[in-house]
Amino acid sequence: MWVILAMVSAVCLGFYDIMKKLSVDGNNVLGVLFLNTLFGSLFMLPVIIIGVSHGNYGLGNTLAGHGAILIKSGIVLSSWLLGYASIKHLPLTIAGPVNASRPVMVLVGALLLFGERLNAWQWAGVILGFCSLYFISRVGGKEGISMKSDKWVWMAIGATVMGAVSALYDKYLLTRYEPLEVQAWYSLYQMVIMGITIGLILRGKGSVTRLQWRWTIPLISLFLTVADIAYFYSLSLDGSMIAVVSMIRRGSVIVSFFYGVIALHEKNIRLKIIDLTLLLVGLTFLVIGSL
Repeated sequence: MWVILAMVSAVCLGFYDIMKKLSVDGNNVLGVLFLNTLFGSLFMLPVIIIGVSHGNYGLGNTLAGHGAILIKSGIVLSSWLLGYASIKHLPLTIAGPVNASRPVMVLVGALLLFGERLNAWQWAGVILGFCSLYFISRVGGKEGISMKSDKWVWMAIGATVMGAVSALYDKYLLTRYEPLEVQAWYSLYQMVIMGITIGLILRGKGSVTRLQWRWTIPLISLFLTVADIAYFYSLSLDGSMIAVVSMIRRGSVIVSFFYGVIALHEKNIRLKIIDLTLLLVGLTFLVIGSL
């Protein structure tokens, strides 16, 4: 059952990336992101309402708990800001594989922060993961995208790094608080932070790209919410393995990749398939080494 839930999460994440691409293309990125946080908080609001109605204000009913979630919200928002901006300007067949390299960065972070030791399989996976990023830069060069000078590529990498930081921070949070509480409260705090940020930006800026309403915008939040619920529930089941679940979730890149190929007619597909295969082999090595 937990494997099926992980696969559901992966498929939803793939469609989440597609909805992001369709929503931000030629649109106001900050406006789309704010609406995403708004809908995300509304989807999770029942969790907060039910808890408060029973006298449970979540996160141990402590200021420290809510402060920890505020930090989580800031980390996730920074990842999203970079990710939304990059996916607006990069092909899905490049942005997707960059984002899918996140488990490699999580493992490197665990090595640096928690002193974890990598075995031969994990080292092979890390090396293949970084080789994949290098290969992406070479393929991107054929499309006028330079790893050295293209800010959108670096934003995509920055989004992936911050996503890895968020995953490492989750390791701390989920040992102390209930997963649904964490998801519900950080969704609410993200909306508040994003609303304040947009207000400050609009006050100091004369002209901005006009926000266009698209029905793909609420679908971003819907697919992400379902993906996260399936992910958290899969981890709560007996026998589930975090390494396998994470690997399956990164399989979401296959969904967005082939959408980019079939629907968006993106270029240099053969080279990108080679790169995608290299990345997936590296992720498989990570799973084998983590079992």
